Amino acid sequence: MHRRTNKIDPAFARLALLVGEDGVARLAAARVAVFGVGAVGSFAIEALARSGVGYIRVVDFDEVREGNVNRQLLALRSTLGRSKATLAAQRIADINPAAVVDARQEFFAGPEAEELLAGDIDYVIDAIDSMNPKVSLICEARARNLPVVSSMGAAGRTDPTKVRVTDISEVVGCPLSKVVRKKLHRRGVRDGVAAVWTTERMHRLPERPPPEEELFERGRARAPLPSAVFVPAAFGMAAAYHVVRYLLERR
Repeated sequence: MHRRTNKIDPAFARLALLVGEDGVARLAAARVAVFGVGAVGSFAIEALARSGVGYIRVVDFDEVREGNVNRQLLALRSTLGRSKATLAAQRIADINPAAVVDARQEFFAGPEAEELLAGDIDYVIDAIDSMNPKVSLICEARARNLPVVSSMGAAGRTDPTKVRVTDISEVVGCPLSKVVRKKLHRRGVRDGVAAVWTTERMHRLPERPPPEEELFERGRARAPLPSAVFVPAAFGMAAAYHVVRYLLERR
């Protein structure tokens, strides 16, 4: 057990008992970028903020829609039509006013990498649901030697106890990861990327879904995928835990 001192914000006193004052200081000095503030990313940001991470960059071009309410932390009846990035920044500030929040209402498509990945980022969380931007983000992060954890498919699953975090090369039974890996292989990336995934099989697919390559492209018609809050929330929490553990253990 670690002794509490006056240096610790009372909001993080319980965290200090768990990770020590040095751990709290490490997290306060850390810089994490989260791309995508939907069902997975919103819960990842929540966990990072409540873990006292001192700098959080939030990147998402989208606004809250009514269809988001059943599974996204920031989606409320009162927030419909508002910027997800702005809402995330406000929530983080309300949890930890000392945190630096860098909110960007932008769409990551590759050319923006130089700007959006700049600034001594310690870890990248990929919670993007568009295929090509997801692959581009992973590759751009790897090219800059930035550790990245990427969310695989959570739709159509309901059991949060089956969520795992492994190297992406070890993921099995996930249609999304199969396509992501294929695209990564073409760009020379086969491993070294942490992936959040589930061993649970998809319960139900939409009728006549478009080809999988088209399910995650911005601007193309996308079939709505069945989804509840349990697994995306667990994905976000698992991604944040993976990052926080890395920040605490690195030397």
